[in-house]
Amino acid sequence: MSTATDGMEEIVKEFLAESTEGLDLLDRNLVELERDPKSQERLGEVFRAVHTIKGSSGMLGYPKLESLAHAGENLLSGLRDCKLALHPALTSGLLGMVDALRELLNAIERTGSEGDGDYTSVMRVLEELPRNSAAPADTVMGGSADAPADKLQAAPVASVSKIRVDVGLLDRMMDLASELVLARNQTLRFASSQTDGALLSAAQRLRRVTTDMQETVMKARLQPIGSVWNTFPRLARDLALSCGKQVIVEMEGSATELDRGLIEAIRDPLTHILRNAIDHGIETPEHRIQAGKTAAGHLHLRAFHLAGRVQVEVSDDGAGINHERVRQRALERGLITPEEAAGMGERRLVKLVFVPGFSTAEKVTNFSGRGVGLDVVKTNIERIGGVVDLQSVAGRGTTVKIKIPLTLAILPALIVNSGGQRFAIPQVSLVEVVRLEARFIEQLYRAPVYRLRDRLLPLCFLDRELHLEASVADGVYVAVLQAGAGQFGLVVDAVNDTEEVVVKPLGKELRAVTCFAGAAILGDGQVVLILDMAGLAQLAGIVADSRVQPLKPATEQGSSRDHAAQSWLVSRGTAGSRFALPLSAVARLEEIPATRIECSAGREVVQYRGEIMPLLRVSRLFHEPEQDRELLPVVVLRESGLSAGLVVDRIEDIVEQFVGVRSDPWCDLLEGSAVIQERVADVLNLKNLLAVARGAFTGGANDGSA
Repeated sequence: MSTATDGMEEIVKEFLAESTEGLDLLDRNLVELERDPKSQERLGEVFRAVHTIKGSSGMLGYPKLESLAHAGENLLSGLRDCKLALHPALTSGLLGMVDALRELLNAIERTGSEGDGDYTSVMRVLEELPRNSAAPADTVMGGSADAPADKLQAAPVASVSKIRVDVGLLDRMMDLASELVLARNQTLRFASSQTDGALLSAAQRLRRVTTDMQETVMKARLQPIGSVWNTFPRLARDLALSCGKQVIVEMEGSATELDRGLIEAIRDPLTHILRNAIDHGIETPEHRIQAGKTAAGHLHLRAFHLAGRVQVEVSDDGAGINHERVRQRALERGLITPEEAAGMGERRLVKLVFVPGFSTAEKVTNFSGRGVGLDVVKTNIERIGGVVDLQSVAGRGTTVKIKIPLTLAILPALIVNSGGQRFAIPQVSLVEVVRLEARFIEQLYRAPVYRLRDRLLPLCFLDRELHLEASVADGVYVAVLQAGAGQFGLVVDAVNDTEEVVVKPLGKELRAVTCFAGAAILGDGQVVLILDMAGLAQLAGIVADSRVQPLKPATEQGSSRDHAAQSWLVSRGTAGSRFALPLSAVARLEEIPATRIECSAGREVVQYRGEIMPLLRVSRLFHEPEQDRELLPVVVLRESGLSAGLVVDRIEDIVEQFVGVRSDPWCDLLEGSAVIQERVADVLNLKNLLAVARGAFTGGANDGSA
């Protein structure tokens, strides 16, 4: 109920703001119409404005507004049909109606209701004007019947806590904030090479102010996704009636905000998904009752923030997708071979509905599979950097999941080198980065692959695809990227730091090149191209229709199946010991020069991303020998707003497998031990490590002093 109430409050606020703006335009248009009564275009604008207010007020339950606007609409209808001629008395009557409407809107904004004002005299004059064309031009209009003369002047302006800003002004503010980000990056790059303390301090202050400014401007562009959803209940009702069905629309997370541009971009895809769900997914009341369901189908819309992105889910409790029908249709169209059809599971079959032109919608009315136009939905979502996934259970329903970025204007990116040039990879598409020797790259059916933790990862060499100068180095970097619902590895020569880049559109000459999503200017003033993951995978001929395929069947996982699958970061100590941490607890992997380490309150700290981060050394925590090194591998840990850097001897690997932790730690800094990649590793206790970093840990023999 609270969600529905909040949604209605937002609708009323929008109605008041739009109606107030409409009345301001009405004043001007009526005066101009009086000067040029033959202007049908101006008359049409006036008629549409009054008609909109009448329709909205009726829907929201404001009878006085509706009746008053209806009387004015009748008068304007006579003018539009040339049954009446515009004269000063008639114009005065319409202007009086505008004044009365404005008073009612002000009353609604102040009190939430239309108030006790009496507008029968205004209504009477509007009704008599068509019959009494000789009505005097100075007829007193507006206000209540006994309104004093001073109330007939300009109506008071509605007091609002928010102002409506022109969209063009918002876009200009965003452009200026983007340019400020570029200036900040250039200043920070220059200041990092200087030793002047005052300059460094000013640069850091500029960094903080720019970040706050950027976040504030981006928030000004955010809109709740409910502004798109508010039209869906009516759309669902009309479509359900035409299909002879009953549908109940439920919404969750309508206050979830995302960029204004993305709001418009997802409107049509969501509308198409909703229509598909009702037309092909939800059954008729008779079929639902026979299946043991309620007569009315349920359509659930859900939106929430997840890992810096917005996830939107549209689910129904309909019949789901008929997998055998999809298999048969794909065979008929030649999309798959009989051998492929025999070996395809339900998960891969469902993805065929996204193939352009694929459709199962024929005259077979008992099939509720999706397919018509879903390729357009997928294309439009991926165009804005999003991902579409579909899950369906026969007889239980279908869920479409859409993941989209918060904004497309400014995004964090990983800068890489290939063929002597630099490129930007959006971090929303980046899964991980792996350093390997060229000899570990294998060939499978003449295609390069890499065995990543017992999985085959298809590879794309960036220098080869873009016809750049080939690298002669023995070692390469592989950026594991997410493209749609699948993954592939992008082989590059070197990996630089991450940087927030401002997305600039490409010129018309480059827009046809699908592997580029835009361009950006780095802090040193150089221009880099932003890679488009889906386009790059298509260019390389990589079909990323599923996650990296396992080399072993699931039955070979052994007894570890009883435990949850999880990603682990495995590192080494100086004595050869192995330590493991859940990857979800790791914020970043860094190499920090030993010269940057400082001392505070007897503990080692380092200035990191505008914070003072405490450091913990594995060698000192577990009494291992120390080694003098210029660059220290540091695992940045973060949980519940707390962070610390864990200094290790080296990072060994990132492992995803079923792990059972044996809870018999020999000290309080460990959760226990586990077998990872057939070798024993000690699982670190994240909570106690962070307690050591804060100096609040008191248990165990290890004092944790760094």
